Amino acid sequence: MPGVDGVPEPHTGWTFVTNHARVLASIADNHNARIRDIAARCRLTERAVQKIISDLEQDGYLSHTRSGRSNQYQIDPSKVLRHPAEAGLTVASLLSMLVEVERQGTAEQARAES
Repeated sequence: MPGVDGVPEPHTGWTFVTNHARVLASIADNHNARIRDIAARCRLTERAVQKIISDLEQDGYLSHTRSGRSNQYQIDPSKVLRHPAEAGLTVASLLSMLVEVERQGTAEQARAES
């Protein structure tokens, strides 16, 4: 939910999914997403999303090409996650899990509304 100046209200407390994972999942859902749209979806500031995209590009998880005034993002699904506890897990496996969780949540919400 946007605050007074249009910046999303920050989430307080800890979460299970990192902001980097949220941004990557948002880009996976729409490779042409604008930073503004990613920020709104992830409830982050545009500046935070820019920093996260820079981190992901610097470490080779993400790249982009300019297409007119917008960016086309490419994710490297074969990249291995960074933390030793996830050794061997790839970006593709992380995104697959997040998509499945979102799909289940959407199905449950639809059932609850009907």
